[in-house]
Amino acid sequence: MSSKRSTFLISALVFGFAFLYVPILLVMIYSFNEGKLVTVWAGFSTKWYVSLFSNDGMIDAAWNSLRIGVMSATLALALGTPAGLVMSRFGRFKGRTLFSGMIAAPLVMPEVITGLSLLLLFVTLEQLVGWPAGRGISTITIAHTTFCAAYVAVVVQSRLSGMDISVEEAAMDLGAKPAKIFFVITLPMILPALLAGWLLSFTLSLDDLVIASFVAGPGSTTLPMKVFSSVRLGVSPEINALATLIILAVSIMIVIASILILRSERMRNRASADAEAQS
Repeated sequence: MSSKRSTFLISALVFGFAFLYVPILLVMIYSFNEGKLVTVWAGFSTKWYVSLFSNDGMIDAAWNSLRIGVMSATLALALGTPAGLVMSRFGRFKGRTLFSGMIAAPLVMPEVITGLSLLLLFVTLEQLVGWPAGRGISTITIAHTTFCAAYVAVVVQSRLSGMDISVEEAAMDLGAKPAKIFFVITLPMILPALLAGWLLSFTLSLDDLVIASFVAGPGSTTLPMKVFSSVRLGVSPEINALATLIILAVSIMIVIASILILRSERMRNRASADAEAQS
């Protein structure tokens, strides 16, 4: 009975991963196709990569997405980290329910509603105070920061909730101030969570289409918007080449982040073991 169950689980697991990764593998293979038809193999060629880098519109859109992603992830990290710290360290306080609801709202709010509400906000601000003067990179960055900060707050809160606070309490007993405790002790211990939150925010910003479509303006087309408008006319090998480059870039970032997180965890475990040995 157990062997049949294990066979079924393995088969389901293999089918699930194949359903997810085989299309990605096919996209990468057909990015080297000689012909224009994406479903008919006509020989090996790298001409579509050359054509992609010659497409100024696609390159500009990719550069816009990278700039917006880096700025949004950094701002979301700066806003989400204090929010996660408050939710995990300050216990119960007046307005906690409202504060936690405001943090969780972007996580469950449909992107159409978020994009529409932010569009109305920017239009109203432009009429009242003259800012922003038109929609562009800045409005997309603010919009992406709005919902990315919620994800960072959740990641940081979960990390702080599962962290041993005995080291912080020992530092407080020795007279260390809260700011010094945070920067010297807490911040290094939650560094893997901060890195994970930044990467998650960057990926969400890079991938967003709906909200960016609402708050974008002339000259601020992002990569998902450009790809979506191109795919509506039919999938071209250039899109496959672009997808392959994005997959490779994301894979490299995941590997680097995993190495850094593992190294940080080993250092933390080693420091904890040394502290226990000394005590």
